[in-house]
Amino acid sequence: MDIMEQPALKFMQHFFYSEVWKQTQWMGINTLKCPSDLFLYQEILTKVRPDIIIECGTFQGGSALYFAHICDLLQNGRIITIDSIVQPNRPVHPRITYIQADSGSIHTLMQVKVFIEPTDKVLVILDSDHFSEHVQKELALYHPLVSVGSYIVVEDTICDEVSFEFNNPGPKEAVTKFLEQHDDFEIDTSQHKFHWSFNWNGYLRRIR
Repeated sequence: MDIMEQPALKFMQHFFYSEVWKQTQWMGINTLKCPSDLFLYQEILTKVRPDIIIECGTFQGGSALYFAHICDLLQNGRIITIDSIVQPNRPVHPRITYIQADSGSIHTLMQVKVFIEPTDKVLVILDSDHFSEHVQKELALYHPLVSVGSYIVVEDTICDEVSFEFNNPGPKEAVTKFLEQHDDFEIDTSQHKFHWSFNWNGYLRRIR
């Protein structure tokens, strides 16, 4: 399914504007995620078993903590999470490293690379500034780090579909432009199985 079916799209629009997703928490910390995407992440991390998860967009740290706890269960993995603004009371976990910086900067990429060994399996999640231009910068910077068989996940691609006026053009446009130039990545449509997702067509798997 390249395009979300209309009933699911209408539900997603209702779900977003209800703002109930702002109450989604992991262990008491806001995650600001669609619940179905959190379940998909658990499946992806179990399958890929990344050594390094790079998260662009920390906010309050709920998703970083979620990923860290999944890594605890898998007994493998570290999270490098980046945000230009430090929120108070972010969770502390031995698998989480916080970087205060602009995720769209080459200087930040250099900071991140310090934590990556040549043999590490790397997965990247883009969830910071959702305007297309910024997402395109992040895709250009971080996609070379992604291991074959792993993912770069572009979050909130649904913004473009439900006309979140403050984010148009948004992540979906960035994905389209990226894939036009990079045939070593493909949309993993198996991640559409729940029929609703904030990251529709945003689960990009590296195939070579």
